[in-house]
Amino acid sequence: MRVTIIMPVYNNTVAFPECLSAVKAAAKRHDCEIIVVDDASTDETPTVAASMGVHVLRLEKNSGPGAARNFGARHATGDILFFVDADVVLAADAVDRVVGVLSSRPEFAAVFGSYDARPRAQTLVSQYRNLLHHFVHQHGNAEASTFWAGCGAIRREVFLAVGGFDAARFPRPSIEDIELGFRLRQAGYRILLDRDIQGTHLKHWTLKSMVWTDVMCRAIPWSRLILGTRETPNDLNVKLGQRMSAALVALAVAALPLALWRTGLLLLPLTALVTVVVLNRDLFAFLRRQRGVAFAIACIPLHLLYFLYSMLSYLFVRGESLRKDSMLRRDGAIWRS
Repeated sequence: MRVTIIMPVYNNTVAFPECLSAVKAAAKRHDCEIIVVDDASTDETPTVAASMGVHVLRLEKNSGPGAARNFGARHATGDILFFVDADVVLAADAVDRVVGVLSSRPEFAAVFGSYDARPRAQTLVSQYRNLLHHFVHQHGNAEASTFWAGCGAIRREVFLAVGGFDAARFPRPSIEDIELGFRLRQAGYRILLDRDIQGTHLKHWTLKSMVWTDVMCRAIPWSRLILGTRETPNDLNVKLGQRMSAALVALAVAALPLALWRTGLLLLPLTALVTVVVLNRDLFAFLRRQRGVAFAIACIPLHLLYFLYSMLSYLFVRGESLRKDSMLRRDGAIWRS
């Protein structure tokens, strides 16, 4: 099977050469073409990519990774489209595994993997964020309900049949891959999560960038997608235990003012938070094994914060949806009268 590896990139002259080198090394044993799609970079990124001997396409206007991947797919000749982000150092056997899965498992239209447990950035937030992603994908359902384009592949004819990424709806990095996964499932295609397809994530996270990205680029659009499709998958970040944890953290925060009025009521938020830690004990045990007890303890408030802003984002979108429904009913009543 011929494989086209598509890498969207924007202003990334520092980390991208290492990522591209890893892709070239992983592709050597297969019939592969590598397409780098430069998303209208303002630095020397396209020149650096071209100097490494790969096919470089360039968008005239910065349009986001969804549009860049679609553009690469239109120029691809492979039977498989393998999308790899420009900040992921692909494992040496990743292409082997993608080809192996999609050649031997014809019932699956797509396959994706996860970050490995060796994130490069050493700050607390970066380690927590990248290890959380690894843990979630390593414990996700093998038959996935969504798709991940950081390190994921799809049969080209299927990608074209469903229309690719919705670049108009997601002109910036967001949940364009999750939304594609929803459409794949709705069209009757099956998606496999292969935990052994991995890559090292090079991204450096700060607390501000984590909260902003999670709220504006993930939680809010994902909540809109869930409410719009009326489908809440019991998988990855939205498993039942994760939803219960988010609700309990929100309950704890809402109950805290009551404790100022009567100290005995402090038991309610404390019980809720302890329950969240218990529900997520497997994650904290994993973090302890990876980086030690102190690191795992330091990650607890970060994880509680993650649940809090995720729930607040969902409630915001839920309220937004209810307001729209109310306005539509009101306008309908006025029109009928």
